[in-house]
Amino acid sequence: MIEVVRITDPMRHLSAPNLVGDDVAIWEAAQVRDALTLISSAPDSELYRCFIPGWGIRAHSATDLLFQIAFCFQCHGARLWGPGVPAELDGIHGFDPDSPPALELLQRFRGSTPGRLRRIFRRS
Repeated sequence: MIEVVRITDPMRHLSAPNLVGDDVAIWEAAQVRDALTLISSAPDSELYRCFIPGWGIRAHSATDLLFQIAFCFQCHGARLWGPGVPAELDGIHGFDPDSPPALELLQRFRGSTPGRLRRIFRRS
């Protein structure tokens, strides 16, 4: 499962222990596979310095938080951290926000709305 988060206080995500913001959607099954494929397919890019992320994800196993990623589509940075992240991968990585996979991911983020999340919880 992936929780999609609209980051409301981007300045704190440079070193925050948790991804904080408005939970706007929950992705499961095919949506998770598609999102992870898009993330892993985005090519590397040179990092800029701002790191003011607007979107993020929390990825969970059936029982635990695996990892979190905060995305800054302005500075080409994605901060990866969490209990399932090896130490050598923990930190900010560059990605090309203008690449087709990153643009598709951003479109999916923007298509996530709080109303969708409320409908999911009403069904459970």
